Amino acid sequence: MTELLPSKLGTKQHWDEVYSSELANFEDIGDEGEVWFGEDSVEKMVDWVLENLPPSGASPFILEIGAGNGNLLFALYQVGYAPARMHGVDYSLDAVHLAQAIAMTRGDGEATEDENKESSARSISFSMCDFLTESVAPLKGMAVVETGSPPLWDLVLDKGTFDAIALAEKDSTGKAPADAYPSRVARVVKPGGFFLITSCNFTEEELRIKFANEETGLVYHSRIQFPTFSFGGKRGNVYSSVAFQKPVRG
Repeated sequence: MTELLPSKLGTKQHWDEVYSSELANFEDIGDEGEVWFGEDSVEKMVDWVLENLPPSGASPFILEIGAGNGNLLFALYQVGYAPARMHGVDYSLDAVHLAQAIAMTRGDGEATEDENKESSARSISFSMCDFLTESVAPLKGMAVVETGSPPLWDLVLDKGTFDAIALAEKDSTGKAPADAYPSRVARVVKPGGFFLITSCNFTEEELRIKFANEETGLVYHSRIQFPTFSFGGKRGNVYSSVAFQKPVRG
């Protein structure tokens, strides 16, 4: 398993500074900010979701952890997923403000104001949440299994968030924050639902070890193929994108 050294990329201060700058740029010149891992990664993740959880019928409830400027959720909205059933969380308040500001600029055709509220990108919700220590609030219409339990999502997304968490400093007991992440993810995935993660720091095999085990209860489902590279006689992927599923227990 890759042992990553702590980096400023694993600190909240760094991401607060990044999104403070990107929010200022958006307000000044309309620049929506960086698309982490590029547009290709977004397109491939959207294609996977379309194939495995199509928006026809009851559109799935979708949670993105570390949503940043919201570009992945906006891309899902563009291909037909219900905006009111999508929620992005981030521990940087300015990231939340940026995503909300971008949502307000998305065009909504000739629909009436009431229709816009229900069907526009403005209905995608974003909130500040430290996923490792705080619970995500349910969206309207979500079933609550029992009092005090977290809401369960049909699809949970991660594009680079686990990478950043893995670069955080260990606590005073020597425990890495990333160690708690897989089980935190698993507890909010609905039985039969999926967790789709894209990483630049971990291989597919490493992600499978981390997320598909007895502790999480998740199982490997599929992978997304990304371009490969060769170095030192070995071949590898630029990114790893892997889907896991929570089995439905009988």
